[in-house]
Amino acid sequence: MTNRRTLLKAATLAAPALAFGLPSWARASSETNKYPTKQPRLIIPYPPGGPTDTLARILSQRVSEGWPHAVLIDYVPGAGTAIGVSTVARSAPDGYTFGVVNSAFVTNTLLRKNLGYSLDQLTGITQMVYVPLVLAANADAPYDTIEELVEFARKNPGTLSFATPGAGGTSHLAGELLNRVANIDLLHIGYKGSAPAHTDVVGGRVPLLIDPLLSTLPLVNAGRLKIIAVLSSERFPSAPDYPTVAETFPGFDVSTFLGLVAPADTPPAIIQTIADAFDAALKNPEDSRRIAELGMGVVGSGPAAFNELIRREKELWGKVITDARIEIE
Repeated sequence: MTNRRTLLKAATLAAPALAFGLPSWARASSETNKYPTKQPRLIIPYPPGGPTDTLARILSQRVSEGWPHAVLIDYVPGAGTAIGVSTVARSAPDGYTFGVVNSAFVTNTLLRKNLGYSLDQLTGITQMVYVPLVLAANADAPYDTIEELVEFARKNPGTLSFATPGAGGTSHLAGELLNRVANIDLLHIGYKGSAPAHTDVVGGRVPLLIDPLLSTLPLVNAGRLKIIAVLSSERFPSAPDYPTVAETFPGFDVSTFLGLVAPADTPPAIIQTIADAFDAALKNPEDSRRIAELGMGVVGSGPAAFNELIRREKELWGKVITDARIEIE
């Protein structure tokens, strides 16, 4: 009996020491079971307003309904999203600070210096949505399809240009990729935002435009622009009448993405918990409908697929930037 009491006492005394000595993955698993124990902070690298803010609010509200602590939205705009993204990269890797990123968070690392972050400081949580891009033209342009446009461009080399919201963005790089795939030579003209680009294409000063579908549609519906092709690989469900570039050039697939990232050393189990919550919100029928109205396609990829997308984007655009000799001042 004495020996049994002694053993029980020894085991009881040893338990706290064993718990304290748990490996980091086991402690992280224990913490994940309780996550979140305080308010998580979602960094948005834009000012309030706009479709990205609306998306983040829709999803954060839904996620907060299932968590004991609501998601706090924190706007950290500036430097083309670099300030907000670098804020996430420098945060503690505990799952309580994560942020929204778009495709530029990858291409910026290929084009710009002194960003304040690098890709290896961050890890993907989930790709939330994709934003389809379109190649549009002035309503009076002498081509209506991608085949006709390519034929015109080949017969009139160096005469066609395309407008985008800015140099180095996905719209710009998509045009350069189209040049390579179709063996044409479209000249890029970058603007400071979509509005001035739209104005010059509608006015006939620039013949072509590459921009998100949603921002282009009002001008198309008004008869001032026409859509030549959608740049993503499949027709967008909300606008199925518009063909894709891939229907003529198989494999062509360009869109912008919006996703969530966290500091690189955040425990994988916590990353998965956050991804599961936001992916479930994305698949909520009411929220999916509202997101479609923003001109976005729901994805909800999870961490592994999103990190693979980031890797592919870096590889693809790195080659396009090198081949086209793109430099940003």
